[in-house]
Amino acid sequence: MRVSFLLLTASLCAMVLLLAPASEGCGPGRGYGKRRLPKKLIPLAYKQFSPNVAEKTLGASGRPEGKITRNSERFKELTPNYNTDIIFKDEEDTGADRLMTQRCKDKLNSLAISVMNMWPGVKLRVTEGWDEDGHHSEDSLHYEGRALDITSSDRDRNKYAMLARLAVEAGFDWVYYESKAHIHCSVKSEHSVAAKTGGCFPGDAQVILKGGASKRMRDLHPGDHVLASSTTDGHGPLIYSPVSSFLDYQPNVTKIFYNIGTNTGLNITLTAAHLIFVTDCTGGLSEPQWKETAEDPRLGSKRWEAGPRTVFASEVRPGQCVLTSQGKVGSQASLSVVAFVEEQGSTGLYAPLTQHGSIVVNGVLASCYAAVDNHHLAHWVLAPLRFFYSLMGPSEPQTDGLHWYPWLLQRLGKMLLDAGHFHPWGTEQGHR
Repeated sequence: MRVSFLLLTASLCAMVLLLAPASEGCGPGRGYGKRRLPKKLIPLAYKQFSPNVAEKTLGASGRPEGKITRNSERFKELTPNYNTDIIFKDEEDTGADRLMTQRCKDKLNSLAISVMNMWPGVKLRVTEGWDEDGHHSEDSLHYEGRALDITSSDRDRNKYAMLARLAVEAGFDWVYYESKAHIHCSVKSEHSVAAKTGGCFPGDAQVILKGGASKRMRDLHPGDHVLASSTTDGHGPLIYSPVSSFLDYQPNVTKIFYNIGTNTGLNITLTAAHLIFVTDCTGGLSEPQWKETAEDPRLGSKRWEAGPRTVFASEVRPGQCVLTSQGKVGSQASLSVVAFVEEQGSTGLYAPLTQHGSIVVNGVLASCYAAVDNHHLAHWVLAPLRFFYSLMGPSEPQTDGLHWYPWLLQRLGKMLLDAGHFHPWGTEQGHR
């Protein structure tokens, strides 16, 4: 056993040595190889908002949680921002514009740096922050310290389109070029972000075992064989792949999950940072990559000819397609149109690792991986762990929490890769 553990450790060290030069050469700062070109920033158009959904919806800043007053219990959620690189208009002279949630403060401070880098000598200016006087619409996020109206300190309106783009890049959850006089931006609530971290399935999710029986995720054990794709791109025929271990295992944790429903009635529930196979199918049947499924047209599925990709669950939108299965080994997955994406609370965090890196959950094919935006990269860096379990057999029943191997990979990855490769909710503080 000790020799096998040393073999796993040596494999991990070798992987890091191979990754480091390539990652540093592509990322910012000094490294080996050619430096990555700066990202081209495209200004927002007047009245454009990003993302292209309503502010108080799932894909943007989320629902209002109620007004915060100075006398309410939630007032402690607001924190003052005394950043000297930001000018606060504070026309009420109460300091209200400086009060905001920690997430809003973090994004605003990041934006202030971007503004000074883009326009030397110019600072970020906040004209409206937390509203305690009722100057906005009834459900405005200004009442919760989650929304800001901003300009540049020189009030040059020719800069506002680019200022909006910089706000998007700084990580605001919704940015709106609302007026010729200012940019509006907002963030998700602190409760929402904390409840959505991680990359797992809930305990009541169903998998298909070898032999065709179903089993709940909470009852799954290493050594079970579950339906998965035989290839890393999800395009190959379905097979039964052994569960090697759990990358995360927290039976008693309650989180917010994304419930992705399809036109075939199959729904998959997973956390925001978990990867899922999707492809665009907005063009309908006229697109060359689609044709009707011959086996059972009543299911409303489509068969794909172009390969899918993986995205975070929080990035899935209605009108895209996910890969679904009828549970038959040897068949290829079909494509079903996403009909809705909604939030729901559930108990348990389970992230099974199969030898093939994918798993069919509730009839929908998903990756075993989360947090990082590249399924193929995740599959490659976890190869030593899968190889270890293929030699030694499945892991013993796991204690609660994140497996030490992905825990270490996350920290190494954040040193070697750009932050843009990671989902902002992929990790909790000190945990996944």
